[in-house]
Amino acid sequence: MFSRFKGLIPNQAKGVGIELTPERVNIARLKRKGQGFQLVTLASAEVPEGVFQEGQILDSATMADILQSTLAASKLKIKQAATAIPGGRDTVTRIIPVPAELDDRELREMVLNQEAGLYLPFPREEADVDYQKLGFFVDDDGIEKVQVLLVATRKEVTDSYISTFQQAGININILEISSFALIRTIREQLRQFTPQEAAAIVDIEFENTEISIVVDGVPQFSRTVPIGTYQIQSALSRAMNLPPSRNTDLLQGMTVPITPMDSVGVPKMGGTNPGTAAMLRILGELADELRRSIDFYLNQGENLEVAQLLLAGPGASIGQLDEFFSQRLSLPASQVDPVAAISLETDQEIASTQRPSLAVVLGLGLREAW
Repeated sequence: MFSRFKGLIPNQAKGVGIELTPERVNIARLKRKGQGFQLVTLASAEVPEGVFQEGQILDSATMADILQSTLAASKLKIKQAATAIPGGRDTVTRIIPVPAELDDRELREMVLNQEAGLYLPFPREEADVDYQKLGFFVDDDGIEKVQVLLVATRKEVTDSYISTFQQAGININILEISSFALIRTIREQLRQFTPQEAAAIVDIEFENTEISIVVDGVPQFSRTVPIGTYQIQSALSRAMNLPPSRNTDLLQGMTVPITPMDSVGVPKMGGTNPGTAAMLRILGELADELRRSIDFYLNQGENLEVAQLLLAGPGASIGQLDEFFSQRLSLPASQVDPVAAISLETDQEIASTQRPSLAVVLGLGLREAW
């Protein structure tokens, strides 16, 4: 793979984790302490509208300025960092089988120059691709094969990240897909599931929600749906006759009412105010998309079950959202607490409503911990 896109290749830790989103820039610096980690620096800054949208940096100069000012305010002087591209239409993660007898050179040639083009929704020459060998297995015909995790993104997206960080005076040490950083943060939590059980990680971000179905810590299925905290906030504002706003802090104070279900499994709306009803409608649409994703995965015939939903991202802080999804999907659901997941020592108070939104940046920080 191109050396500039180092999604799956470990490297020496020297920098910080930096997460770019349409709403905020998040920065985390961790250091190793005994068997665990200590939070050295946690910083965040707002991103204006039009700078970052649908997984792409549209205004590199402004984003670079935000990076520089946030690092300066935090008294961080770094030369390199780990960052991540959010899942979406410009990224691909797939597990593909290849013959086990291939040596490393033959495997690289097959995956990068033959197989990759079969799974990409955009031309191979427009993609940066990486891969990692997983486990061996014997297929239905008795042939031994090896599973390979294929990761790709559009070159124009990779270029925009490289350009932005270079303008900020930072080299990208690690560039990966955001779901991998999240999985790294909760890997101990994922170990509670058996190899016959899958966990559905639901990362509710600003513009969309990334659904990753994971077995043994490896994403088997990923899908991004265009429902995030902004869509929930907008529906709530319209129903309450409030002006539109990109600030979704209002959602952190909201609680989803757990109401009786009607005969087709939809919450009864009687007695709810217009704002709550609007929020429930959008969350109901998200629950339907989750159900479709899980059903699609289960229909692939792997004889696995989805054992639990793990909710992360800013949207996971909505009160009782785990109970809402559990009721709608008849699956156990729980909110991810990344601070507890990695037993992170910290001197600063991190509110429980803020913690789910830190799963990705802390996962990036783990790559760079010193």
